[in-house]
Amino acid sequence: MPVIILGIESSCDETAAAVLVDGVVVSNVIASQEVHAQWGGVVPELASRAHQERIVGVVQEALATADLRKEDLSGIAFTSGPGLIGALLVGACFARSMAQALNVPLLAVDHVQAHVLAHWVRDAQPRSIPDGPLLNLTVSGGHTQLVVVNAPTDMQVIGSTLDDAAGEAFDKGAKVLGLPYPGGPLIDRYARAHIAGGGSEPLFPMPTPVVPGIDMSFSGIKTAFHQALRKRATADGSYITDHLPALCFTLQEAIIDHLASKTSRAMREQGLRALGLAGGVAANSGLRDRLGLLCAQEGWDLFVPPIAYCTDNAAMIAMGGHFLLEQGRCAGLDVVPKPRMA
Repeated sequence: MPVIILGIESSCDETAAAVLVDGVVVSNVIASQEVHAQWGGVVPELASRAHQERIVGVVQEALATADLRKEDLSGIAFTSGPGLIGALLVGACFARSMAQALNVPLLAVDHVQAHVLAHWVRDAQPRSIPDGPLLNLTVSGGHTQLVVVNAPTDMQVIGSTLDDAAGEAFDKGAKVLGLPYPGGPLIDRYARAHIAGGGSEPLFPMPTPVVPGIDMSFSGIKTAFHQALRKRATADGSYITDHLPALCFTLQEAIIDHLASKTSRAMREQGLRALGLAGGVAANSGLRDRLGLLCAQEGWDLFVPPIAYCTDNAAMIAMGGHFLLEQGRCAGLDVVPKPRMA
């Protein structure tokens, strides 16, 4: 009998459902919430309401696309945290009720670990899957971690941000530049345009965070960029408009420099030969290029999931459920999602 897992993701502003059959994606549906753009960031109450409105339709579409009935499911996986508690509760309550009605296992998946598990997600497009230990750099709007991955269910966090996440630094930088939310992808687009036009140097020097070990910090980068920008924009009202691509490049390079430096140090300290990149910021072309160059220079293998599995999605949640079910690690019907994980 095939193992068929329905995954449900509702940690922030994406309502998503996916179906995996024996670890292979047969459907992956995501409904984004455009309502947050007008507020310049995610509004928790609006996010939870949107999840309630969309979750039934998204799950139905995932099953229909997979050409499966709900009675075919072997288990139901959901995001148990971290995330916005109201948003998490929508997914958790739906998954719990559905699992109870169908009498199938309920599988509680850690959202940040699921980003790492995106490396093991398979679909119709062939790609390499890690077959040994690797160091994974997990970067998103809410999380930045360096994780030693011995196996899909054996991970150890060895470094993390002490304050802001890298994705938050991108989005906050975009906001002071007057770019709409989410600003991270726009920063990347303008930075690429700057490079394509021959630009290779930042407009002004940016600080290098001084953090012990392989932990990271992005609040100083964010503050320094804001202060430098305010000083120049006060003196010249058209400064941002005239220098937007170069400004995006300046911010992006500072963030990537810090990520690459800490990642390189962690790889050497751990003696690993394989590096993974996952999370929403893994879609950033500048970061992909920098780590690709680093791995080529050092002779390391680099694993990066397709962009569809980097941003928040349910395929990675279903993948986490697949591995949990293999180990018999099922959740009780009294499981409660957690906005922060231990």
